[in-house]
Amino acid sequence: MTAYGNFPGSRPRRLRTTPAMRRMVAETRLDPANLILPAFVREGIDAPVAIAAMPGVYQHTLDTLRKAAVEAVSAGVSGIMVFGVPEDEKKDARGTAGTDPDGILQVALRAVREEVGDDLVIMSDLCLDEYTDHGHCGVLTADGRVDNDATLERYAEMAQVQADAGAHVVGPSGMMDGQVGVVRDALDQTGHEDVSILAYAVKYSSAFYGPFREAVGSSLTGDRKTYQQDPANARESLRELALDLAEGADMVMVKPAGPYLDILAKVAESVDVPVAAYQISGEYAMIEAAAERGWIDRDKAILESLTGIRRAGARMILTYWATEAAQWLGRDARR
Repeated sequence: MTAYGNFPGSRPRRLRTTPAMRRMVAETRLDPANLILPAFVREGIDAPVAIAAMPGVYQHTLDTLRKAAVEAVSAGVSGIMVFGVPEDEKKDARGTAGTDPDGILQVALRAVREEVGDDLVIMSDLCLDEYTDHGHCGVLTADGRVDNDATLERYAEMAQVQADAGAHVVGPSGMMDGQVGVVRDALDQTGHEDVSILAYAVKYSSAFYGPFREAVGSSLTGDRKTYQQDPANARESLRELALDLAEGADMVMVKPAGPYLDILAKVAESVDVPVAAYQISGEYAMIEAAAERGWIDRDKAILESLTGIRRAGARMILTYWATEAAQWLGRDARR
């Protein structure tokens, strides 16, 4: 085709000509410091247990959890979010293992803090679902409904024991009304003013949580639709966000990440606190399964998915690929 005068007047392809050019003009940068590693620690095992629905992810022993924390530090990962998996016989209706100072999560937090100190931001999942025999995130009423206010009392106890065990950050994830304010008060009243709250401000009821149920040995039957958010709603997320900020959230999170990038972008535009997003188990499993079948390039798909979450506004990304992706990013930065 013959060019006439200045046609075409603009050639954006000039800025895509070489890898160095593309790197120089990139609008979004993914760094190891953006990543947080979710990790599961299981009581009563002497070797890691593979999670079938999440290839490459394990239920850790205390020793292997320590090693995972050290590896995360070495890779430049910023944080680790620890989930406890108690023995089945220790589950009960009130989730008492979750507030036992010698419960698996509290023991694990102390172990990680002893191993890495302040070199890694140690985060704890503050929820009852792993510890209840019914699998819900709170205390039930006589007719089987989750009792919001009775659950808040349990969350206050959890916040104290997790902070005592060494958590730098607690992550109340049960989606109870008023949970952030109750947790903040509990921390402040027990001398833990410096412990931060990562609020699960926007947590949707999602089909993508499926593999996580295996990871934590969930006892849930039914669903959590009466407290987690409806995937059809967007404005509701901003209301939840405003409430958590008013109650004292230091950081806020959107979960899941990939299917809710529009919500993540709205949240990131609305706040002046750090924003996190959780790339959850189903998101992980889909990429791993497609890659295992040779349908996609695994490593490129992982980095593309993480970059998309970062581009949408997440400062921090919880991802099961945190350490591996951080190692790749570190190598690229040194080239």
